[in-house]
Parts: sequence; structure tokens; C-alpha cells
Amino acid sequence: MLEQTVAGAKAALATFVNPEKQAFFPKFFKAGPGQYGEGDIFLGVTVPNVREVAKQFAGLTEAEVYELMQSPIHEHRLLALIIMVGRWKKANSAKSSAPSAQQELFDLYLRLVYEGRVNNWDLVDTSAPYFGMFLIGKPDSMELLESLALSEKLWERRVSIMLTFAMIRSSKLGKGPDDFAPTLHIATMLLHDKHDLIHKAVGWMLREVGNRDVAELRNFLSRFAAVMPRTMLRYAIEKLDADERKVWMGKAAEVAGESAS
Repeated sequence: MLEQTVAGAKAALATFVNPEKQAFFPKFFKAGPGQYGEGDIFLGVTVPNVREVAKQFAGLTEAEVYELMQSPIHEHRLLALIIMVGRWKKANSAKSSAPSAQQELFDLYLRLVYEGRVNNWDLVDTSAPYFGMFLIGKPDSMELLESLALSEKLWERRVSIMLTFAMIRSSKLGKGPDDFAPTLHIATMLLHDKHDLIHKAVGWMLREVGNRDVAELRNFLSRFAAVMPRTMLRYAIEKLDADERKVWMGKAAEVAGESAS
């Protein structure tokens, strides 16, 4: 059995280094000067290989996972988050009756978000949809989502909308009926966000709502399509038929034309 240590986990990841990916990832994740991932360092390890290592080092302690999250190397932080998600799934399984374990994991996750360690879109998207399960049925969940959505920090805002993916999937996750209200509310708050990564995330979550209840999506679009950023709108309507997509994009074009005149 592999020794469950941070050093061991890092060494295991190092065996999967791919020089081509190492050169490509900084461009893909925008790690250059002035870009959203500025300063991030990449080994060049693919996600399937990171997941393989995560299975091998699932026994790392909470303190060791936290230590991994302090690394400047992207794959170290991704590894830590995948381990946390695996632990979260176990804590939320039908056989588990340990709400304190869920609370501790969620608190650790939120701490890492606030400390800026969940700091690229793949790190957010790998983790937030699972930890959002903790907020289902919690009376203060909307307050937290709103606080994140109002943050000046890009990744906190992305976390705010991605946490709601769990509510969209509530039924599938065995947590009660699907609840689209948090997604629609946070989407409204982020309508005028300036960052493309927020436009994409909000559009994606709206599309997920539409996949389950297209009437809810159409209602949202009827209110906001004309003022939605075009990327957000395109993502939201991606699964609608071509004719309907043209109608919604036309509404946005009409407003753009009026603004220019």
C-alpha cells in the first residue's frame, strides 16, 4: 500500500508528467501575465491521471489535503479537490449519518474558496457542483450564494453559480425535488458581470435548467434575453432547436441595434 503522505501524492503525480501538456496547459488555462490564471504552474498531468492518483491517496488527512491546496502547482490543487469531492460523496451516501463530517468538509471547502485556492474554472467546476449539495434545504443558503455572487473576486462569483448545479440536480441526487430558484436568482444577479467566464457558467446553468424544464428557461429568456451578454445567451439556448435559437438571438440583436442608433 502506498504511503499516504503529501510527498507521496506529489511524487505519484510526477510520474504522469506530459511535456506537451505541460507546455499547452498554461495557454489553455490563461496563466500568462495579466490573464485570469496568472502565475499558475502546471505539471502537464491530465485529469484522468489526477483522478487515478486521487484514488490511491484518498486516505490523506484533512490537514494534508489543505497542505496540497497551498501548492502553486495546479494539479496538486486539483488532486486535493478531487480527494475532497470523493470524501464528500461518501459523507453524503445513504449509509452515512455524519452531518458533522459534511459540515467540516463544506467549511474547509468554503475556507479554500475564500483564501483564493480554488482559482481556475476547472477547479471550481470540479468541486462546487458537489459541495452545493450541503446548501440544499439550508435556510441561509441564499444569503451565502448572494454574498459570493457580489464578490469582487472572479472565482467566488463563479462558485456562486456553480454551487446551484446541485439544486438543479436535487432529484437526481436524492435530495428532494429539483429547485431552479437559486440558479435563476443568482443568474439574474450576474447578468451584467463583465467576465466571459461568468457569462459561460451562467449560460451553462441556465441550459441545465432548460434541460429539465424548458418553460422555466423560456420564462427567464423572455425577461432577460435582450440584455444578456451574447455568450451567456448562446450557452443558455444551445439545446433549443435552430429556429428558436434564432428568435432569442434576434431579440438580443434588436436591442444592440437600438443602443447603437
